[in-house]
Amino acid sequence: MNKEKPLILITNDDGINAKGLKQLTDSLHGLGNLVVFAPDGPRSGMSCAITSTAPLTCTMMQQGENLTVYRCSGTPVDCVKLAVNEILDRTPDLLISGINHGGNQAVCVHYSGTMGAVTEGCVIGIPSLGVSLSDYTPDADFSEAGRLGRMVAQLMLAKGLPHGTCLNLNVPDMAGRVKGIAVCRQAGGRWIREFDRETDANGQIQYWLTGDFVRDKPGHPDDDTRMLDCGYASLVPCRIDVTDYAFMDTLKTWQFTEE
Repeated sequence: MNKEKPLILITNDDGINAKGLKQLTDSLHGLGNLVVFAPDGPRSGMSCAITSTAPLTCTMMQQGENLTVYRCSGTPVDCVKLAVNEILDRTPDLLISGINHGGNQAVCVHYSGTMGAVTEGCVIGIPSLGVSLSDYTPDADFSEAGRLGRMVAQLMLAKGLPHGTCLNLNVPDMAGRVKGIAVCRQAGGRWIREFDRETDANGQIQYWLTGDFVRDKPGHPDDDTRMLDCGYASLVPCRIDVTDYAFMDTLKTWQFTEE
C-alpha cells in the first residue's frame, strides 16, 4: 500500500459479510488505503468485550492496491487490537466502525459492539467514528449512511479529533436524504420490558432480548433521539474519560469511616 495515503481501518459488529460493512467500504473508496478487519460472524451487543480465554485467528480474504480484507474470530475490540498490534505496519490515521444494522443512539452506545471498536480505537489514539443506521429490516438501504460517513471521515482526516474523544454518527430510517447532520448530546433514558419469555418443546423457559426505550423527562431538545425523530443524522462527541468531575468535590466531603 502507498504509505503517502491515509491508512483507514474499517470494522463492525455485524460480521464480515454484513451489507452495511460493504456499503461503508465502498463509500470510503478513494480516501486512502482501506483495511477491513471484521469479525467472522455477528457480534452485536459485545460492547468492549475482549477474548481472553481462547486464541484469536485471522485470515486474509482479499488483497489489492488500496483495499485489504481480513476476517477475525474475535470481537470488534479484538479486531482493532489485533490489527493494530500484529497486522498493520503503522497506526491507522482513521478508524471507522459500521455501518451498523440498527441505531446506536442514547444509552445503546454502552452496549454496542460497533461503538466498542470505536472506543478501543480512541484509547489507542486513533481518530475513531461509529456509523449506524436506525433500520433493522433485512433489505435496509445503507447508501445515505455511507454518504454521511464519508463526509464526516473526510473532515476527521483534515481536522483530527481531541485526544480521548470519538464520534457516534446515527442516521434515521427515512427515504431520501436527511435534513442535515446535527451535532448533539446523548439522550438520557433506559430500556424497559427487556425480555420476551417463551417455553421450548422440552418445557425449558427461555428469555429473548427485546425492549422499549423510554426517554428521560423532560429531556433536551438537542439530544440524539429527538434529532433523529426530526429527520437529522445525529453526531455525538463521546469521551473515554467517564469521571464525574462535577461530583468530585461532593464526594470528597463523604466521611469514609467504619462504624
